[in-house]
Amino acid sequence: MMVQYTAAALVSENKLLASPASVDSIPTSGGQEDHVSMGTIAARKARGTVANVRRVLAIELLTAAQALDLRGRARSGAGTGAAWAAVRRRVAPVERDRPLAPDIEALAAALASGELVSEVAQLVPLG
Repeated sequence: MMVQYTAAALVSENKLLASPASVDSIPTSGGQEDHVSMGTIAARKARGTVANVRRVLAIELLTAAQALDLRGRARSGAGTGAAWAAVRRRVAPVERDRPLAPDIEALAAALASGELVSEVAQLVPLG
């Protein structure tokens, strides 16, 4: 449940980050300049949103791999098997209570670098 709470919190934060930066523009110089470039703030918000999405995807990968471990992978397709193997090269199955933050960060880093998708694509062409 804790990873579900984490994912929900990250998605909720993304809703806040999705607010346009332009709504925070404040007149400056005694009203002579009625706009201030909010480009850098918008870029920072976008970077934070992307980082949160990577962590949410990492949580989804982590929980899906765990589900396959518990239910069996016998009927999974080639792409699912390749993704499971890529996840398991980075994180061990959850067999007892442990902090999952390092696992989430390892998978988020593999998504950020493109390594995880590349590994799956080598085994199963993605299109």
